[in-house]
Amino acid sequence: MEKVKVYYDKAGNTLIVWFGESKDEYICEETGDEIILMKDRTGRVLGFEKLNYLSNPNVNMNIVFETATV
Repeated sequence: MEKVKVYYDKAGNTLIVWFGESKDEYICEETGDEIILMKDRTGRVLGFEKLNYLSNPNVNMNIVFETATV
């Protein structure tokens, strides 16, 4: 079973989403639009970080997931 881990850092106002193992992170790449990709040694994306996630960090947020199967 695959797992998705979502972390919201209220102090830093960042949203971090892992769909791979964080321990396998080798390099980060900033893509623009305040998004950073975390990759393993082969270049596979393991997760991403969205900087300045909320314009007002005091607002409650809901995160909804959908899954698709092929």
